[in-house]
Amino acid sequence: MQYGENGERRHVRIKMDGCSDSSSEAQVAQLITVITVVFNGANTLERAILSVANQTCSNIEFIIIDGGSTDGTLDIIRKYAHFISYWVSEPDEGIYDAWNKGVRHARGEWICFLGSDDYFWEPTALEKIICAVNSAKVHAKLVYGRLAVVNARNELLYTIGESWDIAKKRLGDVMSVPHPGMLHHQSWFKEYGLFDATYRIAGDYEMLLRGWPKEDAIFASDVIVVGMMLGGISSTPQNAIKQLKEVWRAQRAHGKHFPGKRLMMAMVRIYLRLMLQTLLTERVTFYLLDIGRKLLGKPGHWTKI
Repeated sequence: MQYGENGERRHVRIKMDGCSDSSSEAQVAQLITVITVVFNGANTLERAILSVANQTCSNIEFIIIDGGSTDGTLDIIRKYAHFISYWVSEPDEGIYDAWNKGVRHARGEWICFLGSDDYFWEPTALEKIICAVNSAKVHAKLVYGRLAVVNARNELLYTIGESWDIAKKRLGDVMSVPHPGMLHHQSWFKEYGLFDATYRIAGDYEMLLRGWPKEDAIFASDVIVVGMMLGGISSTPQNAIKQLKEVWRAQRAHGKHFPGKRLMMAMVRIYLRLMLQTLLTERVTFYLLDIGRKLLGKPGHWTKI
């Protein structure tokens, strides 16, 4: 099902406030496709939609792929149908199958994936990212900023994101860049194809490995692009273990024969957390984890969830 005036696809044109590098004309020409996948996400989808609608960026095409929700999600989608360029509600084979549906319909020069539980951190997030692209001294098919991890009270716990020079060295071992809010140039998918839908959690990592280490990325260090609430598909120890196993599967698929030190350490930490939660309560486990972080000179966040 497509929804638009007279059944036509459309994108939203919003007047922007300007760009610090005076590249407004270049920005206007760069259509950004934002793809959101949802299934029974009535509690958070409206926040995600509004964060797209409030962007100051000039050209946005917004696509929603629903997996056949039954909880009121479709009512929210219909409420904002005037803003959505394309949406469909039908069963799918998981998040990466749904992302592929969105990519097939995307017309944007840049494609961004925004979770239904996530939201753009500020109205200027996409405008700032495009400014970073226009002012960069290198041409890249990927651009990313920082990811803000928040709790259920929308309090900032920590941010994720490091320079590409560092992240590129680590990407062959672990997922070292925040994928939520990352912009992919359309040429990335033309060269490397669509997501492998047989993955359930780490398909975005496998996709990035297709271009690693040949490709470069632009890191907008001063931009928080997306807010993500702790508690997503990979947040529980059980799902985190599944994710790391898929990460290792992706690495083997791309020619790596032995797991690296970082992947092994991540697995040890997850199993330690699972053991503590089995023996103790979750509250005590989080308290102990924060003590460990403080001993390492890092701020605690587990007890703030």
